[in-house]
Amino acid sequence: MKSVFTIIKEQWNSIYLIGRLSLYEVKAANNNNYLGMLWEVINPMIQISIYWFVFGYGIYQREAMGDIPYLPWMLSGIILWFFINPAILEATKSIYKKIKMISKMSFPLSVIPSYVIIGKFYVHLALMVIIFILLQFLGFPASVYLIQLPYYVFATFILLMAISLITSTLATIVRDVQMIVQAVMRMMLYLTPFLWSPDRLPEWIQTFMMANPFYYLVNGYRASLLGTSWYFVEDLQYTLYFWGLVLVLLTIGSMLHIKFRNHFVDYL
Repeated sequence: MKSVFTIIKEQWNSIYLIGRLSLYEVKAANNNNYLGMLWEVINPMIQISIYWFVFGYGIYQREAMGDIPYLPWMLSGIILWFFINPAILEATKSIYKKIKMISKMSFPLSVIPSYVIIGKFYVHLALMVIIFILLQFLGFPASVYLIQLPYYVFATFILLMAISLITSTLATIVRDVQMIVQAVMRMMLYLTPFLWSPDRLPEWIQTFMMANPFYYLVNGYRASLLGTSWYFVEDLQYTLYFWGLVLVLLTIGSMLHIKFRNHFVDYL
């Protein structure tokens, strides 16, 4: 646990630096485009349109997901994917890409994945506003359940930080880890109910799928945006499992990072 407190202290002490670097990261990534940061929103919206056409019209043929039409059901969940996927992929290679630049600076290396994740969060906020407005026209106005959304955003942050501490450390030591993470994230799109509902699957398969922490988060996002339930309270056992898993991942990530970070330059 000492490693976890060390990492948390570094994040807190560098919170202003994280904010500045995250903004720079977003601007630098789109500096050469005429539309600039708009592409960060345009690309996901194009992909969402394709997913809606393929799954909504093709596979499900406009079938409702329980009492909820497919489009709002998909929108309220897929928004999370466009946050966690780029955040994990970019955070995984963040230390390796920037270690040469900052190796001679007094700079807490644990901050690097964090500001990359924050940079992706700005895009997530923009998409969230767009989808929130769309849901108003699709028959799902804002409800009291929306006040639980910040909890799920916070839970997503902590999970991404825990995962990125592990993957960014391992990817710096062994470059093949980046390819493994990419492959796993491609599978996660279809092994998590972003685009389809596992309700028709046998109960034991559904239980197995719930071991995936993203499953908890996407259901929480839907419960908040669609106003269906107090998900984290109604399934308290699943909530305890989620935070237990996050604590384990954060502990492993913190220990790995602190153990190897003084030797990162040696692996270049």
